[in-house]
This record gives sequence, C-alpha cells and structure tokens, in this order.
Amino acid sequence: MVNRLAQESSPYLLQHADNPVDWWPWCEEALALARQEDKPILLSIGYSACHWCHVMAHESFEDPVVAARMNQLFINIKVDREERLDLDQIYQTAHQLLAGKAGGWPLTLFMTPDGTPFFGGTYFPREARYGLAGIMELLERVGGAYRQQRKAIEHQNASLRGALARLGQAHGGIHSGDLNAAPLNTLADQLAAAFDENFGGFGAAPKFSRPADLAFLLARYRATGDERARDMALTTLTRMAEGGIFDQLGGGFFRYSVDARWSIPHFEKMLYDNGLLLGLYAEAWALTGEPLYQRVAEGIAGWVMAEMQGPEGGYFTALDADSEGREGRYYVWGRDEIRARLSPEVWPVVEAVYGLDLPANFEGRHWHLGVARPVPQVAVALGLEEEIVAQRLAEGRRQLQSLRQGRARPGCDDKILTGWNALMIQGMVRAARVFQRPDWLDSAQAATNVLRAQLWRDERLLATCRQGPGRLNAYLDDHAYLMAALVELLQVRFCLRDLAWAEDLADALLESFEDRERGGFYFTRHDHEALIQRPKPWHDDATPAGNGVAARALLHLGHLTGESRYLDAARRVLQAFHGAMAQEPAGCASLALALGEYLLPPTLVVLRGSGPDLEAWQRHLDRRLDPAVLVLALPVGLAGLPPVLDKPLQTDPCGWVCQGVQCFPPIADLAGLDLVLGR
Repeated sequence: MVNRLAQESSPYLLQHADNPVDWWPWCEEALALARQEDKPILLSIGYSACHWCHVMAHESFEDPVVAARMNQLFINIKVDREERLDLDQIYQTAHQLLAGKAGGWPLTLFMTPDGTPFFGGTYFPREARYGLAGIMELLERVGGAYRQQRKAIEHQNASLRGALARLGQAHGGIHSGDLNAAPLNTLADQLAAAFDENFGGFGAAPKFSRPADLAFLLARYRATGDERARDMALTTLTRMAEGGIFDQLGGGFFRYSVDARWSIPHFEKMLYDNGLLLGLYAEAWALTGEPLYQRVAEGIAGWVMAEMQGPEGGYFTALDADSEGREGRYYVWGRDEIRARLSPEVWPVVEAVYGLDLPANFEGRHWHLGVARPVPQVAVALGLEEEIVAQRLAEGRRQLQSLRQGRARPGCDDKILTGWNALMIQGMVRAARVFQRPDWLDSAQAATNVLRAQLWRDERLLATCRQGPGRLNAYLDDHAYLMAALVELLQVRFCLRDLAWAEDLADALLESFEDRERGGFYFTRHDHEALIQRPKPWHDDATPAGNGVAARALLHLGHLTGESRYLDAARRVLQAFHGAMAQEPAGCASLALALGEYLLPPTLVVLRGSGPDLEAWQRHLDRRLDPAVLVLALPVGLAGLPPVLDKPLQTDPCGWVCQGVQCFPPIADLAGLDLVLGR
C-alpha cells in the first residue's frame, strides 16, 4: 500500500511513500482539505540524509497504530526541506519563536488550517524518553487542545504572525549614511574571540566548517594584511583536513563534527559543504603552496566526480549518514580488520598516522580515521624517510578504500538542486583554475549544461529536477549562487552566452525578488505562493546568505559589463542590511565579503590575444588565484562585447588592468602585469 508521496520525485518523500500515514505533499489541495474538515495539520520537514528523520520514520511513521491516530486527528503533510527551502526557513523560524530554541530536522509542527503553527518540536520518540513526550501522547494532547482551546490558539497564532512580520522587516530600510569598514573590523574581532586556538574553528562542539567566515578571513588578509585573519582561516582548514570530518579514504567532508577536535562527524555528506570548501582549499593552496590543501582539493573533486555526478552531468544532493541501519557504518573500522588487510610494511604507518594504537574513538569499539600523528613525526618514530612514509600511507588509503567499497553503501539523494549545483560548479571551476585540471573544468561545464537544459525554462529559473524536467520556482539563493558560478566560469572559459545568462539572472533578481521600498531581496519571487512569512535572508546558515552572495555577484557583474544598474542594486542590498551588519556582524560574513569589495572594488584584468601565448598568460594568473581579481582572457573572434571588455586586439598578448575607476595603460609583458597587480 502506498500513499500520495509515491507520485513525487523527491527521494526523501519517496522514502515515506509506503508509510501507513496518509501523507500529503505540500499543496493547496491538502491545505483546502484541512480547512474543509477543520482539522489541524501535522507538518513534518526533513531530508533524505538525515539520521534522526530515519529514526522517527522507523519508530512512528511505519507503525500502523501511530499512523491510524495521525490519520484520524490530522491532515499530514511531508516536506523535503531541500526542495522547499522557503517552507523550511519560515517554519524553522516559527519553531524558534514558539519553543525559544533552535529547531532542526526532523521538524515536527502542528498547525491550524491556515498554516500557522501552534505547537512543535523536532524528533519525538515512539514512547516518552530523552525527556521528550512520546508521539502517541503528543497526538492526543495536541488534538485535544485544537478542539478545546481554539480561542487561545487563535490568540497565540496572531501573536506569532505579528512576530514573523516584524522579523521580516527587522533590518529593512535603506541606510542613508556612508557605508564603511566598521562592521568588517567588528566581525574580525568577534571571530577572533570565538576562535579555538588549539583545534581551529569557532566555539565549542558541535563544530561546523563555516566556509563563509573562512572566506571572509582570507579576503580580509588579502585586503588589509591582517595576519590574524589568515592564521585563523588556515589553522581551521588544516585541522579540518587532518580530522575525521574529512573522509581520509574517499575524499569529501561530512556535515559537521560532534566534538571540538573535528574527530567524529555526523556522517552525512552534503554537496553544498563540499562545493564551498573545495574553493576555499584551492584558494588556501594558492596562498601557501601547502601540499595538504592540494590533497584535500583532489579528494573533494575526485569524490564528487566519482560518486556525486550523474550520467548527464548534474551533481547529486547528498549521501546518507546511515547504512545497514546504522549511522557511520560505512566509514568506521575495526583495528584487526585493517591490520589483516594491509601488508607488514604499510600497517605500521597506517596504525601510527591514524592512531589505531590509541583507544577506539567511535562508540568505544570502532575507529573513525583522522590524523593522530603527522607524517614527519611517524617517519622519525619508524626510522624511515618522510617520502617512504607518505608513499606507504597513500598505499594504505588505496587498499582500505577498495575494501570499503565492498560494503553496503549509504543511500544517495540523486535529485539535482540548482543552488547547490551552482556552489559545486563554482568550487570546481576555482580549483580547476588553480591546479590546472581541465577534467575538473569539464565536470563543472557538464553540470552547468544540465542546469541550462533542465532548469532554465522560458527565461525562468527552476529549483530542482530528478529524472525529468525541472520543477518549483527557484529561490534567491539559486539565482545568486548561479550568477557567482557563471562569473567564475567566465574567467576560465569566456563565453558570451554565459555572460548573457548571468545578466538574465541578475535582471530576474531586480524584477522578481527586490524589495523596492525597503531594499534587499526576498527569498521568493513576487509571484510565489502566499505563505505566512516572506523572508529576506541576510544571515549565513549552512549555506551563505542569498543577499550577501547576490550583492557580491552583482558587483562583479557590474564591473565586468559596465552596467551601473547592477552596481546600484548591490549598493542597495548593503544599505538595506547595514543595520544587521552593524548590530550583529557574526553571521554576516557573506554580506561582509560584499561590503569589503564595495569599499575596495575588485581589480579587473582583461587579456587579449590568441593561441598558446594567451593561454600561458591566463594560466600564470590562475595559479595565483585571488577572488578579488577578476581575470578574463578574450580570444579573437568575439563580437558584441560590452564596451568595458572590448579592448583592441594585439599581435601579441596584452593586458588591461582597472582598479575601481583607475585604469592603467595596456601592459605587454607578464612581469609588468605582476608589478601592477602587486605580485
């Protein structure tokens, strides 16, 4: 027996298609039925890689007794938060207002038929434990309250709606004063105060990678020479690379670490984390030449291409935390299991580097691999050359990865999300530029082609697809992230069609998302369905805030095209959220990046020429990657360039450099170009 979710394409919703719960997807028909029958709504929001979502499903939603009571008392709606980021944003905020604490997944809310929640939580067990009410008890209590306490619920709902409306406009309104660097200085100080000097990262456990903060710190170092900012970023990237949050065998980062040392992760792997981190490790390598950063970048890119890229080229969404019903089962090891696999030469190296001679670090009986001792230290202890130790460690990794591939694999959510693909495209392109990897660039180009073919319809961007055409309105983040990815792609393979697409996306933001009275961009289009709130997100979360990314991408696009409307739009975003950056700079790193580049505009380098000489100039600049330097190599045969890019062709390569409103005379040699760029 299946329910209505069997008609959906989301892997998460399909996981629940055979539940005895009479699930509805989010749709007007379900909301109308709630109004018609005067029943409260039970809204459950999760995603396919979520461990506790699986637990609640197995305990409760697959239980016929629980399902029967849910069906009797409620209209039950299941939502994939990765498809409906709008609903997840709104209802996570509503939960926080109701409960006074942050939510998470699964999110479980009880709502009146108009979509206003009056009670909720996250995971609820089948029977009362962990200090949580059991689901059966909860269903009875909430159902009874809806029937018997309607006036109190209506009064609370009115208050909640008012609070949501106030939050939506809390930082709105155009700031009339000059924009300045004060929020940037305060943010740097706040990050320093929260920085973990021993293990990197910010704050205590659990620890998230916070790529927007790391990108801000690297940008601050480049702009101001702030060595404290550089050291915080590089220390964090190093400790993460050595820790268990990075898959030492298969590449790619897990979502977060449950401890302060980055040792034991929550084992789901998300596309967005890895796209953002890939670009950061490429940038860190360009800054330092540290081999560890190159190995991590190769690990991320290799994992993505091997495991997360579909046959048509789009990138999949996530790998599950669970396999064989246990979180982390695919990734953890028994000591004897490893020793039996490896040769007598390789085993001592693997044992020492990954700490297999130390107490088990996962559930007291298994080991999850992280670097316990660096290669130089192990080389001294074993009396071997460092190169030999590194070779044996690499061989051990290859053998263990081969063994691991024979295990039952975690489930893969194979839907294609526009925004998350854009983040990975940007990361792959940036890494391809730095490391001169055309295969990585081809991978990113294939994903870009899928977005254009499947998710760009009638000059309108869509949010998701899976084994068929795209669907759902794209959000602010989708437009902003894809603009940024196209700007990155233009710098390595210039294409007028991609430039036009980036301009189309920018125009869509201005026409369909901008708050024309108070500034900034809404998360949803003007013609999106009416919900209980319409957010204008400014705060970074697991992914960077759409308003911050949009402002920076608009600045870049404005400098590339000379179109003042994009530069003006970026300024309006920064003015709209000036109050947020001034009052709460922590969490505003994406806006801070845009503000920094508004105050110190990026440098534009236009290269003209043809053939291998032009490619050599481009490669020279690519290996010294600086995200605040926009480099376009324009070969012969291009027509219809914007005036700012339409530089005269020369027999030999030539470069034009503009910094803000100052442009230098044409430069005919690389040494002169390096001198102007301060290299």
